[in-house]
Amino acid sequence: MTSRENHRRPLRTAHLAALEPADIAGSERSRAVTLDAEAPDTGAVVRRLAFDALHDWDLHRLVDDVSLCLSELVGNAVHHAVPDGWQTAAVSGESSGGRKIAVTVRAWPTCLFLEVADEDSTPPMLPAGDLLAGDDPDMPSDALLADNGRGLLIIQSLSDAAWWAPREEGGKSVFCRFDLDDGTASTSPPLPY
Repeated sequence: MTSRENHRRPLRTAHLAALEPADIAGSERSRAVTLDAEAPDTGAVVRRLAFDALHDWDLHRLVDDVSLCLSELVGNAVHHAVPDGWQTAAVSGESSGGRKIAVTVRAWPTCLFLEVADEDSTPPMLPAGDLLAGDDPDMPSDALLADNGRGLLIIQSLSDAAWWAPREEGGKSVFCRFDLDDGTASTSPPLPY
């Protein structure tokens, strides 16, 4: 296998995800929004959601990492997710409406969960850079990773856990968790955004 596409592996899988990201009754604090994947302000809306929620919850120290993770997850859904059944609908001439992405941020005293749900059941794939590197010392460092999937590696490095789960009605949810140390809130001043 010499193709970079063949050197990819799926993100860890969990059990079926909740039907709707807005199913947030178990968390102490939550925010959720459903976005139109084609809207030009989708990225700005999700970053604002993260900023507002984390500042309201006194979790200022996580704003940058959570904003980046949500931006990567939503960007993946916008650029790569093709809703289940769209190819069949396109062939038959049916209208399928716009692509939707649901974003939920949930907080408990000890952890923060991010969920980005889309309508594509294809598993998110991580690049397997160690398979591409080989033993060639002349290979440039940026050749160590595949062209796609780097955002998932960023998410894994910033969060304490990342995984995905298929949704019962089709599509998938991708999650990441941030541990809140001892459950105490940050007392840092708000960031100037």
